[in-house]
Amino acid sequence: MSEHRPYTYVTLSMRPDSDTHVGVSFHTPRLQIRAGLLVSNPRPYLEFASHEADVHISTTGAGPVTDADLAIAREIFNAAARYLANCELLHTEEPAKDATDTAA
Repeated sequence: MSEHRPYTYVTLSMRPDSDTHVGVSFHTPRLQIRAGLLVSNPRPYLEFASHEADVHISTTGAGPVTDADLAIAREIFNAAARYLANCELLHTEEPAKDATDTAA
């Protein structure tokens, strides 16, 4: 059985004549996820944070909610539901796999 250690991976790609790209990969149980509504300039936000990196998601241009913002929020919701379903599926399969590995 291999040990999987938690980590957060951040990359920054800057190439001539190309858009800058930042990638953040969270592979840690220490991930904190928050959502709320900012009071000073009312708009929703979603935050993913570890000790190493934060990702904040909010409305277009930090302005009022647009149709595009609603579409993105629905995509996030649906993707999170699929992620949960896949985690639950694989988690329930792990004890069965471990039992067959030790029986051999």
